[in-house]
Amino acid sequence: MSCAGSSSSGPVVRSVARDAAHRFSKEPVGGIELVEGLGVAGDAHAGRTIQHRSRLRRDADAPNLRQVHLIAEEFLAEAAEWGYAVGPGALGDNVLTAGLDLLGLPQGTMLTFGECSDDPCAAIEVTGLRNPCRQIDRFQDGLLRVALEQRPDGTLIRKVGIMAVVTRGGPVRPGMPIGVHLPAVPHQLLAPV
Repeated sequence: MSCAGSSSSGPVVRSVARDAAHRFSKEPVGGIELVEGLGVAGDAHAGRTIQHRSRLRRDADAPNLRQVHLIAEEFLAEAAEWGYAVGPGALGDNVLTAGLDLLGLPQGTMLTFGECSDDPCAAIEVTGLRNPCRQIDRFQDGLLRVALEQRPDGTLIRKVGIMAVVTRGGPVRPGMPIGVHLPAVPHQLLAPV
C-alpha cells in the first residue's frame, strides 16, 4: 500500500481523544498512539476482542472491529446548527477529521496519518459505521434526531462516524494530513459494526 500524505488542502486531523475508563465522552489530548491490532494506547476500547460493554454481553470473544472511532468535524457543525454544543471527543470519538466524507467511504478503506514518504505512518482500516444509540440523547436531549436521520424511503443515515481497526501503529496528532486509500472495486457500503 502506498502511503502518500495529503496536501494541506486535503483531509486533516482536527483533534484526538482517549479515555482509560468506559465513559461516553473522551478527553481531547495533544496526541494519541495507535497500536497495531489493538487500537488507541491507553483507551478503554483498545483490545483484540470487543471492548464495548453492550457488546461484551453478546459475544466477549468477537473481534474488536471498533478499535478507533472517527467522526467528522462537519457533523459537529451540523449539530451546532440544531443548537447543540458538541466538542471533540464528546461523542466518544478518538479522531475528529475535517474535509473527509467519512460516511461515504467503502468498507476496507485504508486511512493513513501524516506524511509517509520517509517513515511508515500509522494506518487504520475502516470496518463500518458507528450505530447511534440512546446514550446520545442522555448526553444532550434530542441530539439523536440529528445523529440518526430517516429518509422518506425509510433508509437510516447514521451520522456519528465510522469505526476502524489499526493495521500499522504510530502517532496521530492534530494537524496531520489524512491519506485515503480505497479498496479494490466493487466497493462495499458501510454498515453498522
